[in-house]
Parts: sequence; C-alpha cells; structure tokens
Amino acid sequence: MVLFHLLVAYPVRICFILNPASGTKRTQDVPALLTRYATAAGAEFEIQLTQRAGHATELARAAAASGCRVVVAVGGDGTVNEVARGLLGTSAALGIVPRGSGNGLARHLRLPLDLPGAVRRACQPTFQRIDAGRINGHWFFCTAGLGFDAHVSKMFAQAGTRGLSTYVKVALREYRRYRPVPVQVELENARLLDTHCYVLAFANAAQYGNNAYIAPRADIQDGLLDVCLIDELPMLRAVRVGVGLALGTLATSGGAAYHTSRRIRVQAAEPLGFHVDGDYVTDATDFEVELEPLALEVAV
Repeated sequence: MVLFHLLVAYPVRICFILNPASGTKRTQDVPALLTRYATAAGAEFEIQLTQRAGHATELARAAAASGCRVVVAVGGDGTVNEVARGLLGTSAALGIVPRGSGNGLARHLRLPLDLPGAVRRACQPTFQRIDAGRINGHWFFCTAGLGFDAHVSKMFAQAGTRGLSTYVKVALREYRRYRPVPVQVELENARLLDTHCYVLAFANAAQYGNNAYIAPRADIQDGLLDVCLIDELPMLRAVRVGVGLALGTLATSGGAAYHTSRRIRVQAAEPLGFHVDGDYVTDATDFEVELEPLALEVAV
C-alpha cells in the first residue's frame, strides 16, 4: 500500500486566469477549450475571468492564497505581467497560455504557443525560478524601456486593432516623428554615460515578443539586466537594427551598445515615456531600475 501511494502522481491545483480581451481570435470559446484540454490532462482546475485592468493581480493573489500550486495567465504579455505580480512572495508558480500579439516571456521560456500544447504543459509542469525587474516601482519580467519603444507602445494601445501588422504600421509612422532625448545613465559599477536616448531597453529576457530580439544574450536567471542603448536611429542604422532584431544579431550588428548591471539610474533632460512588458506606463525624467534575482517561480 505504501508503494502504491509513492507511485501515484497527484495533480496540482491550477487556476487559469483568462483575459477575454487578449489576442486576435476573440470569437473562440476559450473557457470551453481550457476545460476540454485541462480535463483531458487530468488536472484539478478552476477558471477565472478578468473584468478590468489590475484584476488579474488580485485573482492571482487570491488563487495562491487558496492553495493553487500553478496560476496560469491566459492572455498577452500584459496579463502575464499582472498575474506574475500577484504571485511574487507566494508559493504558487506562474504558468502561461499565450494569447497575445507578442508573447515575449512565453517565447523566451520556450513554452508552446498553441492553446492545447500550452494547457498540457501547464498541467504537467516542472518548476524553476527567474529574475524579476522593477522600474520606478513597476514590476517587469521580460523587458522594460524608455524612449521610442515606450512611445510606440502608447500609440499601439490607442490604435484600436491588435497584432503584429498594426504594431509595424504604428512603428513606421512614429519613426518619422520621434526625436532622441539627452540622458545620463549610471550603471551599478559607477560607470556614467552622457548620451542620447532613442531606445534604452532593460532586458531580463531576450526579446520583446514576436521573436524581436532586443538583447539576444540576456539570461533570465543570471541576476543581471542587459541594458541596450540606441542613441540615435538614422535610416541606415534603423535598417541594421530591424535586421538585428529579426535575426537575433543586434548585439553584433553595430546598431546598439550593450551593458549589464543589476541597478541603473537614468536622468532625462525632458520627460520620457516608459513601458513594462510592452505596456506604456507614464512619462518621467528620473528612473530607478533594479533586478530582484530569482524572485518568481515559473511552471515550464
């Protein structure tokens, strides 16, 4: 009888937190599909739907407190960010069923991008811990940044449609208008950079999403942020940067400068927008960026 109990694999309790507004395939009955695939995997699960911004954080915190071992964000990078914030400091792990337009963290962790595969992986998880970043008190798990990428995130949110094609259209339109801002960047090793900021990205993971590799060498478990600086972006450099993002060669393309640091301070000559995990937050002139090593457990 003792041997029998040792051999039984008891399912972990799972909570799926679904953002109904995520993704481009909104006609799908996602709760029904989650139920089908999770039941087939033999999982003990529940499904919660978000109703407003920030709700996923509240639901994740409550699910962890109720004893769920895995709390799965079903949505895009913004939903993943909200759920992950709710799990910091708890005994629950983050799972991801990617349903967004970029899916940066899911891609970095090499999770399945299809719904059946992602649900099966969440229901049969292994666990590891990853680093987490903060910029001006706002948590990020994939990337954060100042300048053009944050500006495009703001315009993209106002575009009315989602998807890669919309993002590219917005980026090309705003490229003609955007101008770099003078900044002073202080790294943890006391190195001071007086430069201009077209893009200043803080990468915990390697990519923004959609396999656009802003920091190809980033390691999500090394206790350091990869800091990517693009001081200006004339047309020829823009082409090199675009090719480097797509091929994962930006670090060797000459289109950007890279540093690593656990803490970064930035002072801008005028207000700069910033984003966390692709979502625009606000404008500021002073920025404090730091990394918390291995702060979040993930189900992979």
